[in-house]
Amino acid sequence: MSVLVTGGGSGIGEGIARHLCAGGARVTISGRRTQKVSEVAMSIGSACHAVAGDVTVDPDRRAMVAAAVQHGGDRLDVVVNNAGNMYRGALSELTEQALLDVFHSNVIGGMMLAQAALRFLEASAGAVIFMGSVHSQRAFPGASPYAATKGAVETLTGVLAAELGPKGIRVSCVRPGGVFTEINQRAGLFDDETARARLESLAPAHALGRLGTVEEIAEAVEYLARAEWTTGNVLTVDGGLGLGVTNA
Repeated sequence: MSVLVTGGGSGIGEGIARHLCAGGARVTISGRRTQKVSEVAMSIGSACHAVAGDVTVDPDRRAMVAAAVQHGGDRLDVVVNNAGNMYRGALSELTEQALLDVFHSNVIGGMMLAQAALRFLEASAGAVIFMGSVHSQRAFPGASPYAATKGAVETLTGVLAAELGPKGIRVSCVRPGGVFTEINQRAGLFDDETARARLESLAPAHALGRLGTVEEIAEAVEYLARAEWTTGNVLTVDGGLGLGVTNA
């Protein structure tokens, strides 16, 4: 299985790459930080290949697809649209350009990457997997920009599944709950210790009483990558955070 994972230099993207490579896949990871994605690929081994690039830039998207096809043995089976950014703030403080930027990185970039990979995915009867968020299920004040992008991605999943199904392409989405990654710091939490403490405070809001791990999200991605009769699905892997319960 040949897989392209965007945002593969850390967090969930790195976890997906490690998990899939351990299962025998050939994975190409991309990210804007050349050194970061290169270090991750080297640490995983020859099954993982790194390509620097930004999903909001068309030539970069095309280069990602080309690299994944070459690394995967002249084929591409799965595109995992994991790259994204966080933008938070009260409505009174938001700026139009920052909103456009987060929609570009979280929604439009993934759509256009799927477009760039379309002919290869059709040839392999492959899959596109988006990354949603529990923010589409629970309202966290100040998170409207990020939540809006994830709501868009989850709706997009169903539309593209219906559109691309006749081509043999499956489109699905994973909706994670609380998992500690670098995006927590980009949400305005400036160091690992503070970011982790803030996220850990959400643990009682998960029905299972704890945060998730990148490995648990990677397992869901693998299922959707291999499930040949599953499409249009938003798979919730959130420890029950979206249920609105509290164990405190």
